[in-house]
Amino acid sequence: MSGGRRTINELVAEAKARIEELSVAELQAEIDGGDVTVVDIRDFRERIEKGVIPGSVSVPRGMLEFWFDPESPYAREGFEFADRYVLYCAGGQRSALATDVLGELGFANVAHLDVGFNGWAEAGGAVEDVSERSGWVRRS
Repeated sequence: MSGGRRTINELVAEAKARIEELSVAELQAEIDGGDVTVVDIRDFRERIEKGVIPGSVSVPRGMLEFWFDPESPYAREGFEFADRYVLYCAGGQRSALATDVLGELGFANVAHLDVGFNGWAEAGGAVEDVSERSGWVRRS
């Protein structure tokens, strides 16, 4: 590794310089327009505990590249290179890195929610409770 060690803050800042960042209002406008897939990259526990942006698709961060890349043995149907994707995590750091990686995989129409889910909820964005339908919740 040339150039020495870099911090996570540096990696995130570098990613953010290369990607498109959306505000809560900008993401809401895209959702209202209907031609976007909103991708929640948070862990399933975060989704159960905090809720989700309604209509978002769960793609855990650890599987993102594998599910999106059509050449991966774990590729999932429906992720098309030309489609619009907006990613979010809790605070905007993981999704910045993930958006940058999707760009490297050839997905040119990607962005992320700069303030993450926490900022979305604080701004009054709609939040859906998914705990009742989650397969990860143990029910008696």
